[in-house]
Amino acid sequence: MKLAYSSNAYSRTSLREALSSIAGIGFAGAEILCDHPHWFPGRVSEQESRGIREMLEQLNLQVSNLNANTANGYFDPLPPENVFEPSLSSANRVYRRWRIDFSIEAIRLAASVGARCISVTSGQPGSGGTPQAGLDLFVDSLKQICEVAEAQDIRVGVEYEPGLLVERASELMEVIERVDSPLLGANLDIGHSYLSGESPETAVGLLGGRIWNVHVEDISNGKHFHLIPGEGTMPIHRYLQALQATGYQDFLTVELYTYPQMPELAGKRSLDYLRKIT
Repeated sequence: MKLAYSSNAYSRTSLREALSSIAGIGFAGAEILCDHPHWFPGRVSEQESRGIREMLEQLNLQVSNLNANTANGYFDPLPPENVFEPSLSSANRVYRRWRIDFSIEAIRLAASVGARCISVTSGQPGSGGTPQAGLDLFVDSLKQICEVAEAQDIRVGVEYEPGLLVERASELMEVIERVDSPLLGANLDIGHSYLSGESPETAVGLLGGRIWNVHVEDISNGKHFHLIPGEGTMPIHRYLQALQATGYQDFLTVELYTYPQMPELAGKRSLDYLRKIT
């Protein structure tokens, strides 16, 4: 498995500065945040995407994922925290259409920099009116997105999270089966899985063969706050063992948007820890 770092740790710097730092730390890959202040799908020129691809080649840095989970840049002023709206499960047709187009544009950006996958989320449980109505809308949105993904050969990973419409592996598998696309899978955040009460073996076993990228962080005392790996109480080693058992060979992407004041130090400590246990 390869190690990457998400640019969402660098919310106080530009994407170029983030990528340069990530490569300098020693990571093999970087995840690009598709939101403010980095790449916002629909607002990135061909010249910019070409320039980033050239920079990645110069840095010998691969792209683990394009993270299109949030669209906070949609709002003015920016919300104080992630709101996951407008969502792919929204009952508001204008909002849902906008988010579908946003996700499709993320797919095109992924292709432009040689990334193999993007990630999306389901939205809030009440976004569609009721959870069941929202789930139906989410499935319909993913079918439209996956049509484009299949044409571009880009994988789409749904990231489930406690408190969202899709919040555990079993629910995601239901969505995957309903959409019926070979390119739909999981962007597995092991902290979210842990907080959902799943065992590592159960979550990874259910999603085995459909995991396109893995977000890694630590958690302590059951609080949803991303900690530097090795500084919480999660059984990270069990997740890694379960992933190895399924033959997973793609990226472990450290996600630490909680450390905007010290992204480089947090990245270094994370890389040191993960190198010891992988």
